[in-house]
Amino acid sequence: MNVIRVQFKPLGKKYFFGVGKYHVKDKTAVVVNTIRGIELGFCVGDVFDIDEKDLTSELKDIVRVASKDDFRQFYHNKSLEPGVLEKTKEFAKNNNLEMKILECEYTLDCSKLIIYFEAEGRIDFRELVKNLADEYHTRIELRQVGSRDGAKVFGGIGPCGLIVCCQTFITEFENVTVKMAKNQNLSLNPVKISGNCGKLLCCIGYENDVYTELREGAPDVGDIVMTENGEAKVLSSDILNRNVKVKYLDEEASFGYFKLDDVKLIRKKIAGNQNKKEEIDDAIDL
Repeated sequence: MNVIRVQFKPLGKKYFFGVGKYHVKDKTAVVVNTIRGIELGFCVGDVFDIDEKDLTSELKDIVRVASKDDFRQFYHNKSLEPGVLEKTKEFAKNNNLEMKILECEYTLDCSKLIIYFEAEGRIDFRELVKNLADEYHTRIELRQVGSRDGAKVFGGIGPCGLIVCCQTFITEFENVTVKMAKNQNLSLNPVKISGNCGKLLCCIGYENDVYTELREGAPDVGDIVMTENGEAKVLSSDILNRNVKVKYLDEEASFGYFKLDDVKLIRKKIAGNQNKKEEIDDAIDL
């Protein structure tokens, strides 16, 4: 089966569709039928073949290659969005709803209006839906999104001084945990390792695999190692430069510095409740 990836927003997710009878290529505008309704998207990459046995669900075919009328309707819908956002904010304020209206979009045929919002907890927006339905006379769908998606809409500058990654190249958010920050010896100060969204910085996950690979076989802080001068306890470990600082067990206040290759692990530190704590950290996403 010949399929191609279709993207609806510049940094949105890519979805698979069968090409059917149409000849499409990278950047071809197509009209497809999604779970939200009829939408206009753009092909990404080239057509490729996939075995239907490998599919977990049935793929829909492209409805048609986008025409001038489709583009005219698409841009008309886009022109309506600012007004919809302002009206939705007004209705939300009138209904005393604690929610941040982020963005909205019509399906291509205007059969549905989807509005995205961010809120701390659950919101009873039934009255808001009634107000919007009376105003726009179409199906209304309100979707609550996470803080990462909210920050992606507004953008901003990251601690590195560059535009945040979610507005430049990230299409899907990966899970980032405190364990990853510890793995890279980063400060666990939330102010320093959190992004504009209040969650852990996405960039913490970029180099985590490299640090994990470098740590294989390397002693952790608290481990006992054998050095050329005798047994010692690891006080700190510089994985990138392959250095380790130790304190000798048979001498008071005596320290040494070695390359990781020059020490041999004798025994690991007593884990105690450390493993449980790491399991908790691994599940935390600030």
